[in-house]
Amino acid sequence: QVQLVESGGGLVQPGGSLRLSCAASGITFSMYAMGWYRQAPGKQRELVATITRGGSTNHADSVKGRFTISRENAKNTVYLQMNSLKPEDTAVYYCKAFGLGIDYWGQGTQVTVSS
Repeated sequence: QVQLVESGGGLVQPGGSLRLSCAASGITFSMYAMGWYRQAPGKQRELVATITRGGSTNHADSVKGRFTISRENAKNTVYLQMNSLKPEDTAVYYCKAFGLGIDYWGQGTQVTVSS
């Protein structure tokens, strides 16, 4: 059974930092590209960042220079380091495994940026 479990979300003040983690099981993690997406209330889910099997990354313009995606294949985990957080970053953050014809999603973790 495939599972992607996100963690690390929470409430943080503007300008603060959080690190999200997504632990995968039931898949050969190193064979998948991984991504972080987010969905704010009343909005569509949007891409935040992706990382290929080889470690190449892509970040949405809205988070470039503030967020960094990385992966640790030995731990079957992908991370999202989020710095300089803004209220508009408030959303549920989801990780996704993709690239082999089937996409797998996690349940999401809430990130709230508020003073």
